[in-house]
Amino acid sequence: MFKFQRLNVWVKAKDYSRELFLIANRLPSSYRFSFADQLIRAGLSITNNIAEGTGRLTSLEQRNFYNMAKGSVYETVNILIVLSEEGFVKSENLDGMVDGADEISKMLTGLINRK
Repeated sequence: MFKFQRLNVWVKAKDYSRELFLIANRLPSSYRFSFADQLIRAGLSITNNIAEGTGRLTSLEQRNFYNMAKGSVYETVNILIVLSEEGFVKSENLDGMVDGADEISKMLTGLINRK
């Protein structure tokens, strides 16, 4: 097992990304090549950057990757808000996703501050 797989933040981010996949796959085809693709890429970027950060040797490099992961969390929230305003994400679903993103963001901040 890789070190990143033991991180609670990676596990939570992986589950969050799976939820993003479900939302993206429910979008109409006219939104698939713009919003869906970007939502999926941003979600994967969270877990990818956490994983890559754990493989880095210096604390500075690790923090940089965890900061990029945090930026991707914010990106997903922005996309979800836009999709909600367009009527593609219900407000109760948006609230749950934003809460999950906030938790991941706080966990990443804790990880960054420990490095």
